[in-house]
Amino acid sequence: MQSTTPKTWIIIVNYRTAKLVSDCLDSLESEIDDLGGGRVLIIDNDSGDGSVEKLQTLISQKEWGSWADVIAMKLNGGFAYGNNAGIQIAMPDEPDYVMLLNPDTVVRHGALAALVQFMEAKPQVGIAGSLLENAEGGVDCSAHKIHSPLSELDGGARLGVLSRLLQKYTVSDVPQLEAHPCDWVSGASMIVRSSVFEDIGLMDDNYFLYFEEVDFCWRTKKAGWQVWYVPQSRVLHLEGASTGIKEPAKRRAGYWYDSRRRFFIKHYGLLGLLLADFLWATGRMILLLRAKLGLGGSGIDNDPKWFMFDLLWGDLKSIASGKAWAVSRENK
Repeated sequence: MQSTTPKTWIIIVNYRTAKLVSDCLDSLESEIDDLGGGRVLIIDNDSGDGSVEKLQTLISQKEWGSWADVIAMKLNGGFAYGNNAGIQIAMPDEPDYVMLLNPDTVVRHGALAALVQFMEAKPQVGIAGSLLENAEGGVDCSAHKIHSPLSELDGGARLGVLSRLLQKYTVSDVPQLEAHPCDWVSGASMIVRSSVFEDIGLMDDNYFLYFEEVDFCWRTKKAGWQVWYVPQSRVLHLEGASTGIKEPAKRRAGYWYDSRRRFFIKHYGLLGLLLADFLWATGRMILLLRAKLGLGGSGIDNDPKWFMFDLLWGDLKSIASGKAWAVSRENK
């Protein structure tokens, strides 16, 4: 008799993080029965550091070959690019769900089953995301509101009274312990109903890294699907372990700014990007003034180096060079 368990494929994109992927696979071993005949597919984005061979050896030694495989890509096209490659391999097998999982995650017992059961109970939900634990033992916000020009003012200023006034625009709020709908969930651990790909297509792989899941969730909502946060699914996320994004005072990679710019132009237009930049810069000046006068502004020393310059000058340079206009034309 054929199993009635919904079939789920898991996609993990690797770039020089074989040890992290190994720990992630270890955590998945006891959860495999919840896949309903699906598989775990590791997409290696041309790591060039022996990751493919290491992971293939690990899978062979652990006898995981019945449910895990490694696919070597010929270039590092980014997170969405790697996930899209995995999704395209999975879809001919007609899975019910595709789960996107970061390499720097450890899946807690029952996390996969909780997501699948939730999706089965709510057919109107297109995407659901897990509760993300952090390395310090706390819980990170993984259910978010959409980025907007007003959220940029809030994020730039970090001023309590302003945040209360703009609460409905605050992107990342205090994590909740009950399932609820939201605008987008973290791509570190999110499950997608296969019908969503049929409706809106794949992720936008013009995002190299960051904002791709924001864009995908928002497109999903615009197509009439719901996005939910499901805290019954718990996943440890060692955020930044694979990208270094959380290293204090390190200059942020250019692709983060490129992704932010692309998101705002796609969803708000060029004028929306300029408004977002103006409001963010206004908030930032308020924050810098408070820090200078000793009136708050704590944590500013942990911001990326050259943060304001890289964000604002990068956007102006992109507009002057025509690159931003090209993104705008692409979405008309």
